[in-house]
Amino acid sequence: MKRTLALLILLLPLLAKTQPMEKLTLAQAYELAKQHYPAIRQRDLIGQSSGLTIRNLQSGYLPQVSLNGQASYQSDVTTVNVPIPGVTITPPSKDQYRILMDINQLIYDGGSIRSQQNLQKLNEESEQQKLEVELYKLKERISQLFLGVLYLDEQMILVDLVKADLGNGMRKTEAQVNNGVALRSSLNLLKAELLKADQRAIEISASRKGLVDVLGLFTDKALPADIKLEQPANLSIAPKEDIQRPELNWYRAQDKLLEGQNRLIKAKNSPRAGLFVQSGYGRPGLNMFKNDFSFYYTAGLRLSWNFGGLYTKNRDKALVEIGRRSVSIQKETFLLNTRTVLRQQLAELDKLEQLMVKDREIIDLRIKVKEAAKAQLENGVINANDYLREVNAEDQARQSLVTHQILYLQAQVNYQTTTGKQ
Repeated sequence: MKRTLALLILLLPLLAKTQPMEKLTLAQAYELAKQHYPAIRQRDLIGQSSGLTIRNLQSGYLPQVSLNGQASYQSDVTTVNVPIPGVTITPPSKDQYRILMDINQLIYDGGSIRSQQNLQKLNEESEQQKLEVELYKLKERISQLFLGVLYLDEQMILVDLVKADLGNGMRKTEAQVNNGVALRSSLNLLKAELLKADQRAIEISASRKGLVDVLGLFTDKALPADIKLEQPANLSIAPKEDIQRPELNWYRAQDKLLEGQNRLIKAKNSPRAGLFVQSGYGRPGLNMFKNDFSFYYTAGLRLSWNFGGLYTKNRDKALVEIGRRSVSIQKETFLLNTRTVLRQQLAELDKLEQLMVKDREIIDLRIKVKEAAKAQLENGVINANDYLREVNAEDQARQSLVTHQILYLQAQVNYQTTTGKQ
């Protein structure tokens, strides 16, 4: 029983992937595409890389140990030629040996390591936000596929309406042919148009399957060809340009990163202090006049201050300031371009709203004309060709409305995507 449960747990992700979905919303498509987009794996890699770098920097607080060895021969050594009665000073050997171990413990670095760690965290945040910008661009591709399928669904509905009208006309024309009041060519004309409608349905089905297959690749889901896509609802459009795009978060992260570089410049030009211990074994030791191998050590406090960085400190800060101004200009340019696009999208929405009002009025009139033509066909006043002309005219009016409706929906989605609210 336990083995069976364990096997089911392992197979759950695979079963979920292979289980076909019956319906899909645009929000679900966005989320699934984002989860399975290859670039999303960079998120973990960025975090892992940053974590390792911070741990490496953390090791700067640990004691730093080094081991050195040296063997040398010198042409002369220090000798004492002052005669002292009863005392003989043996000069050291010309061949000398030394093994040294240095242990250094940092106790103050002006905040240099802490600033570098903070800078690395800020860099990670900047890289993560840059990745979010790339992932956000995926929404435009998904919405195009999704709305393309919805458009084809509406086209298929129109084909069914045309086929229904042609069917009515064929039945009336066939009765007239049987009664000898209409030519069979009129009936054949309607049958040919019905076959053309069937061809159109085949083309729409094939195109829909292609779009659904691509959508399945992005979402990593088994999407059946007849999957139902739900139209986005509650797409409110507020004229107020409240932009919430991930690019703005990336610009803020860039500002923080540059501020961190400023703090690091200050820290690197601060003095450093630490404790040190130097232990060794060799000949001679600290006592130059003892010509034997011996152990020795030295301990103390070391203070250092490198003034070389002061020569470039102001220029380094100036470079950081130039970087900040560059980011500010990029942000202003992005906001200007985005607001320009939003104004154009609002104008497009207003235009499409007006066009749809006229489309509905035209459809109402075309329906009346077609119904009148249907009655005229039944009474033999007009022929099948005249009736077909009115059916096609109504179909064109309906296609115009469907096109404008999908364009309007696309414009709403684009507006929300542009503002960052989608």
